[in-house]
Amino acid sequence: MTVALMWEARAVEGRGAELLDWARAQPLPSVPLRREVFAAPRDRVLVITWWDAAYDAELPELPEPDGELVTRAVHRWRFESLEVEPRA
Repeated sequence: MTVALMWEARAVEGRGAELLDWARAQPLPSVPLRREVFAAPRDRVLVITWWDAAYDAELPELPEPDGELVTRAVHRWRFESLEVEPRA
């Protein structure tokens, strides 16, 4: 089964690039199948990692950044992949 872990944080205004650099630099103790990093307006950063694991498996996640870098606690979600459509 493939499990996706989503990590989303919002930087203090004007520090989005710093949060993005921080998220990119965070090592994981094991290598996921895939890791994607996204940026959005209002200084938000999203990281999604895909793992070949059971839904409730113990998986490494990105930590909380320094409290002075973000406006709130990190949001985290876990999803099970149900289907993948081929690219058009």
